Amino acid sequence: MSERVNRNLRRSLVIAAMFIAVAGLGMIGPEKRHMGAAAQLPVEGELAPFTGATSWLNSPPLTPAGLRGKVVLVDFWTFTCVNWLRTLPYLRAWNARYKDRGLVVVGVHTPEFSVEHETENIRRAAQQMRVDYPIAVDNDYAVWRAFDNNYWPAVYIADAQGRVRYHHFGEGEYEQTEKVIQRLLMEAGATGVGSELSAVDARGTEVGADWSSLMSGETYVGYEKAENFGSPGGEARDKPHAYSAPAKWTLNHWALAGEWTVGREIARAEKPGARILYRFHARDVNLVMGSGKRGQPVRFRVSIDGHPPEAAHGTDVDAQGNGTLAEPRLYQLIRQPKPIDDRLFEIEFLDAGAQAFCFTFG
Repeated sequence: MSERVNRNLRRSLVIAAMFIAVAGLGMIGPEKRHMGAAAQLPVEGELAPFTGATSWLNSPPLTPAGLRGKVVLVDFWTFTCVNWLRTLPYLRAWNARYKDRGLVVVGVHTPEFSVEHETENIRRAAQQMRVDYPIAVDNDYAVWRAFDNNYWPAVYIADAQGRVRYHHFGEGEYEQTEKVIQRLLMEAGATGVGSELSAVDARGTEVGADWSSLMSGETYVGYEKAENFGSPGGEARDKPHAYSAPAKWTLNHWALAGEWTVGREIARAEKPGARILYRFHARDVNLVMGSGKRGQPVRFRVSIDGHPPEAAHGTDVDAQGNGTLAEPRLYQLIRQPKPIDDRLFEIEFLDAGAQAFCFTFG
C-alpha cells in the first residue's frame, strides 16, 4: 500500500470513527470521556522534534528544548481538510486566551494534495483563516513520522517539562482538551487561567457537521481514490474525454458531464460547460477545488435538484448559485435548511481550467 493511499485510509478511519461515536456505539472508553480534573494524565513520551520541517511560518524554527517551561499544543492539519476546519475555531480561541499564560500552539501543516505543498498556498490559507500561531511546514512528512502520527486533525499536548500528556484524534472532545490545557498551565505555575470554557465563534465551513442527517462521506474525484463513479462507460484516465450523466441516480453516486481529463488526483474541466453531479444526503456540500490557470478565476454555478439553491446556498455562492474559483481551497457550495433529504447537486463551470479534488459533507 502506497504512503498516500495509507494516509487517505487513516483519514477515512477518523471519519468512520466519528460516525460510530455519534451513533452511540462508543469508540472512546468511558475513562477518557469522563476523566475529571483530579484524574491522572499519563506521560506518553517526550515531545518529538520539529527538525524535519521544510520551513516555518509566523515564527522562527522551534525546538522542544526551546519550548521548555511552556505548555505546547501540537496540531496536525492541512488546509483543505474539513475535519480540521471544524476544529479551528477552538484552536484560535485557545491560542488567544492562553498564549499569555504560557501556552504555545504549533500547527504542523502536513499536506494531502499537491497544491498543499506550495508554501504560498499555505501562507495565503493561514492568513485567510486567521492562523497566526507558529506553523511548521511538513512537506516531507518528517514531523508526522517523528510523532508517529496517523490522522488529520490530531492534537498532542506536552507539559512544561516537555512530556506529552494528552492526545486526541479527529473532531470533538473540545471541553476535555481545554481542561487539559488549563490543568497543565496551572501545574506550570500560571495564574489567572480560570476554569470556564472559551467562547467559540464558528462560521461557514467551521461550523460542526449535522451528524444526525449526514449520510454522505468524503469522495475523491481523481481516479486513484475515486468510488461510486456513475458516468456511463466509466473513466478515461489521463486524457480528455466527453462524459455524460446517468439516466438514473443512486445515493452517493456521482458523475461528470462535458469534457474532462481525469487524473490520479484531480479531474480538470477542459471546456466551458463541464459539470459534476452528485446524489447526496447531508446539510452541507463542500468541494476542494483549484485552477490549472494560476491567477485566472473560474466562474461556476451550482444547483440543487435542478434549481438555484436560494436559501440552501453555501458561503461561497449566492442565492442563484453563482460563485468564483479564485484559489485552491475547500469551497462550501450548499448549506441547506431542514428537512434534509436525498438531493441532486450539480456544479457547472462556466470557464475551462477548474480542478476538482474531493467532495466532503457536513
